Amino acid sequence: MTWSEAEYLNHLRSERRAYAWVMRRHGGLTAADAERAALEAYPYEPADAPYRWLVFHDEAWHWAMLTIHGDRYWAHHPELARPTDEYRARE
Repeated sequence: MTWSEAEYLNHLRSERRAYAWVMRRHGGLTAADAERAALEAYPYEPADAPYRWLVFHDEAWHWAMLTIHGDRYWAHHPELARPTDEYRARE
């Protein structure tokens, strides 16, 4: 990736916010627990980490749904296969 450190940090914060939102709205976590979960799901990785960008290949919705509903959540909950309008409108 050719993003600057500032761009990486902005994207990291954005994905953490999105993940925490899903964990509160769909996972039933408190705000504090959702924030902790987001930090665990999206830890800061140094610029030289070989897979630093890998977590961004799918959006936070997907990673949160995997955490909440498990593998193949889209097969068991097809209504959650794509982010909801509410998720898209949150910001």
